[in-house]
Amino acid sequence: MTEESEVPVLICGGGPVGLALAIELGSRGVECVLVEQGDGTVPVPKMSQLSTRTMEFCRRWGIADQTKKAGWPEEHPADFIYVTNMIGYELFRQKFAPYAKQGDLGYTPEGPRQCPQIFFDPILLRHAASLPSVTLRYHTRLESFEADANGAHAKLTSLETGRSQRVNADYLVGCDGFDGHVRKALKIAYEGSGILSYSASIFFRSKSLGALHNKGWGRFYRLVDASGHWSDLIAIDGHELWRLTCFHVDPETDMDSLDVEALLTRAAGTAFPHEVLSVLPWKRRELVATSYGRGHVFIAGDAAHQMSPTGGIGMNTGIGDAVDIGWKLAAVLQGWGGPHLLASYEIERKPVAVSSVTVSSETYVHETSLPANPAIAENSGEGERARRQFAEALRGRRGQGNERIHESVKLGYGYEGSPIIWPDETKAQTVKDGKFTLSCRSGSRAPHAWLSENTSTLDLFGDGFVLLRFGRNIDASSLVAAAADRGVPLKVVDIDNRDIAALYERKLVLVRPDGHVAWREDACPDNASALIDRVRGAGSA
Repeated sequence: MTEESEVPVLICGGGPVGLALAIELGSRGVECVLVEQGDGTVPVPKMSQLSTRTMEFCRRWGIADQTKKAGWPEEHPADFIYVTNMIGYELFRQKFAPYAKQGDLGYTPEGPRQCPQIFFDPILLRHAASLPSVTLRYHTRLESFEADANGAHAKLTSLETGRSQRVNADYLVGCDGFDGHVRKALKIAYEGSGILSYSASIFFRSKSLGALHNKGWGRFYRLVDASGHWSDLIAIDGHELWRLTCFHVDPETDMDSLDVEALLTRAAGTAFPHEVLSVLPWKRRELVATSYGRGHVFIAGDAAHQMSPTGGIGMNTGIGDAVDIGWKLAAVLQGWGGPHLLASYEIERKPVAVSSVTVSSETYVHETSLPANPAIAENSGEGERARRQFAEALRGRRGQGNERIHESVKLGYGYEGSPIIWPDETKAQTVKDGKFTLSCRSGSRAPHAWLSENTSTLDLFGDGFVLLRFGRNIDASSLVAAAADRGVPLKVVDIDNRDIAALYERKLVLVRPDGHVAWREDACPDNASALIDRVRGAGSA
């Protein structure tokens, strides 16, 4: 006889997106079960960079300091260095200050961080496991599920015992990747260009490689020879772990016959001591799901979008998915979320994915189409001219490569047009030269400002709604009463600071649990209940 149990949310997939969703739910006391076929270990660092927004979420979850200590050494520069090989010529350098010397960034309390997935996933796992309402079940496979108007009914199998269990969930979220069972069972297709190229990543250990050359430490060494930009060498931990990613690999290549030693020697410019940890072929894709779910079943992360890792925003986009669907699921399960709240998930997150996928592909195409010259590595006058021309071409194309994926892309996205955002009458600002500008328009991320030495405005957000009030004489009683009448958690925070008031531009600013502005004005609306109904997803569809 098959065991049977019930749970509010069943999460399929134990990668960073699934764990982030478990944390979002668990932080709100919502019971959830995460199932993962593997054992939770991450053998290779597929992802290396946490965006500013992801770090802001980590700050809210209380794990930001752990990520800073687990990744890149504070004193190491994070430069992007173009070289013919590691002992060869340096062609161009894009400088990034060490974390220890960055200082206050102004627009955020937490800047981006190098924290590869081999370090980040265990941090997420430990935190998720510490939350009483979160259950993590590894070596467990989602065999099948059926969905109806009441929820999703899943069959799970323990890969250790072979025993099956039926789990009835109010909601199921597939965070199980491109080939995941949930999306395919829903028959959700992808749209986009498909496969951009075939690549191979060589993950290896070498304590000597960092001292072999005179380029100093950098996060990325972009390898350019007579064939052009053929590979990236990424310093994983700033000590001994490295990943060589080779572009344009023949899809028919047998990885067992791949000449790994020759590729590593080509990258370094000479043979060097090393230990190969893994060789992983993979496909660089450009795809977005046509739908983010149906009924009581949703998808998030790589199941919803596939993009080139160039620029490092794929996983970070998935973390944003988890935060968005997480607070909305909690709101519905806690009884104050309206009938249209969950439908806003796709409306808000799919445009972010489309933008991220597009800019990632453009950046990859730019980087791999940099001009090649057969003489670029030669010790000759022609070689000097080739190297000078390459650097000049790269300078002339600034803003087209990695600089294309600036903070306005990673952090400046908004949910304007969402059915649960009250429209803003002001005109959106145009991004110029990739410069990120703090904005408080409805739908945007509420801007950061320091309330005290270690407390940001962002630290106010995360649980329920927050009404920022700039002026204690402003009457907010109608909004407070309307929220209470609907059971919506709402906290009023008074801020007596002229600079922050000028940044937020209105005397009343309503901020959602995910830190995005839902509404702002100088006085409560005539119909406060209509506003509360809209932002909780109970307005007209």
